[in-house]
Amino acid sequence: MVKKGVWWLTVGVSGDNVTGGGKRSSLPGSGVVVFVGVHERQLDPKGRLALPAAFRPRLEPRCYLAFGQDKCIDVLTADAFEQVVQETLNKVRSGEIDRNQQRALAANTVEVSIDAQGRINIEEKLRDYAGLSLNSKVIVAGSFDRVEIWDPTRHERITDAGTQQIAGDSK
Repeated sequence: MVKKGVWWLTVGVSGDNVTGGGKRSSLPGSGVVVFVGVHERQLDPKGRLALPAAFRPRLEPRCYLAFGQDKCIDVLTADAFEQVVQETLNKVRSGEIDRNQQRALAANTVEVSIDAQGRINIEEKLRDYAGLSLNSKVIVAGSFDRVEIWDPTRHERITDAGTQQIAGDSK
């Protein structure tokens, strides 16, 4: 039985979710891929990152890495990336964003495959954007519709600010 108000569930495709005990149960009517939880990982000397096991099945066999908000790296499923592309094109057409932003997003997004050990390679331009160094700790965090890869200090600052806003203590 899933308790209401539990924040650290992993919800999968077609309403499957993994409860705290790791068992799959049905979540009627969902059909949305959702990522939640925070995982500390190590970026290896070659720029590879082992994704959390709970995230891998929904990202395999390929996913997209892109510049994210607040200087993180977004990890998107193929379906989610296609949605981002459509939303971006619509915003350019309506004048909400400049075509240069579209170009920057397209030029700096890479399609990656997950290897047999569950790792992805993070290119240097993405590591530089997010302030990540080889052989350093990183945070891999679910953000509902995407996974985000963060520098730990920046992630703590952003998460603390969000927690204060939730608590009504925002400045």
